Amino acid sequence: MNSQNIIWKTDINDAVAVSAEKRKPLLIFFTAQGVSPQLQNEIFATRDFEEWSRNVILVKLDLSDSSASDAVKEQNLMLKNAFGVEDIPQVCFSEVTVRKGKTNFNKLGLIGYTGSGVKSWISESNSILNPE
Repeated sequence: MNSQNIIWKTDINDAVAVSAEKRKPLLIFFTAQGVSPQLQNEIFATRDFEEWSRNVILVKLDLSDSSASDAVKEQNLMLKNAFGVEDIPQVCFSEVTVRKGKTNFNKLGLIGYTGSGVKSWISESNSILNPE
């Protein structure tokens, strides 16, 4: 995460509040210690991603974070399973609505590291966020 202007939220509840307020979808980055750094180094650390990421609320959920409380670890694992994330690192795009204190997630799609560069990754992400 070399880009100085990118702010990743690490608390899903904070992210949900900002997403609902700004009406922007969530980009939830599921990661863990020891996973391949390619997604972070070749996509997230680029100027293109930094500019594009203004369209979403960035959330980084580290499933191996030993400083996280048990409740947060359990919540992150439940989100991973609910979104059908099998490979880590992986990104899940989701819209979120909060009604009467209940949070509803609408999964838009998943994307991992494609190896085809940041412009291709952004293009694929846009097609998930804005299906024809």
